[in-house]
Order: sequence, then structure tokens, then C-alpha cells
Amino acid sequence: MKPLLLIDVDGVLNPMGHPTPDFRRYRCTIDGEVYTVHLNPRHGRRLLELALATGSELVWATTWEHHANDWIAPRIGLPALPVITMDPAGATPSGHGEMFKTPHVAAYAGRRPFVWFDDQVWAEDEEYLRVDQGLADFLLIHVDPIRGLTSRHLGMAHEWLTLTGFSQGS
Repeated sequence: MKPLLLIDVDGVLNPMGHPTPDFRRYRCTIDGEVYTVHLNPRHGRRLLELALATGSELVWATTWEHHANDWIAPRIGLPALPVITMDPAGATPSGHGEMFKTPHVAAYAGRRPFVWFDDQVWAEDEEYLRVDQGLADFLLIHVDPIRGLTSRHLGMAHEWLTLTGFSQGS
């Protein structure tokens, strides 16, 4: 089974701090709301390279849901990707303190190994996923929301997928 590379948008591809010059500013209108996002067009190529090198599948794990394919993917050079739906009302808290997206990620991943890039994954999310979800192995990569996704994060994912033997491209 191909491993998954799960990608959040805000705080990961769209940093919340002052973006560096390699980011471009966009205004997106979704359901009548206007959002400003800062995106680095190189992120798409680097994520595609990681997926190819490791035999992984890229998947959106963001509250942008399908809007990520409309607004984010074309601006960073990604094709349309599968989407994990993130209905906050559909998530039942477990008592571990995980964020509302974590049960949706667990349900989607099932027995597939995965790497999850998110600025809101913490020890509580790891505990929830490890304790009773019956999942394959995974790596949560916490991304600093001020800086966003970096080469170090991509390297961590590549190394983990390669060393664990999940990489199908090595």
C-alpha cells in the first residue's frame, strides 16, 4: 500500500508570519469570504518530488477541503489531490485532547502508513492515533505556523519513509 503524505494549508503552505520573498500573495474568495494567502510556488514541485521519490500519495488534510484543489494546488503547481473531509461536527472527542481533524485523518488513512504535515498536531494527536485506532505506522510533523513548510520538514518525511521501508521509490 502506498504511504500517504497528508498536507495542511494554513500554517503549512500558507505561513502566518511575514512571508519571505519567494512567497506570492493571493486573494481567494470562498463562499463570499475573501482570504489572503501567501504561497511559495516551489512547494508544489518539492512535494511532488517527495511523493515520487518515496512512492507516496499526496492528500489534502485541511479545512480548505476541496477548495484547496481550486485555490491552492494550481498556484503551487500541484494537480488536483484527494481530500480528507473535515466536518468539525462529525468529530467526536475521545478524551485524549486531539484536534477535530485527527479522527478524520485516522478514518481516511486506515492501514496505510502516513506522514502528516500540520501546524496543529501535538502529543495529544499522536496519543489518540497510537492508542486505539488500529493504524499503520505514521509520522506527525509539526510545522511552525510562522515559517511554514521547510526543507527540514520534507527531509524528515523522506528519511522516515525511506528508513521505515515504507518508501516504494527508494
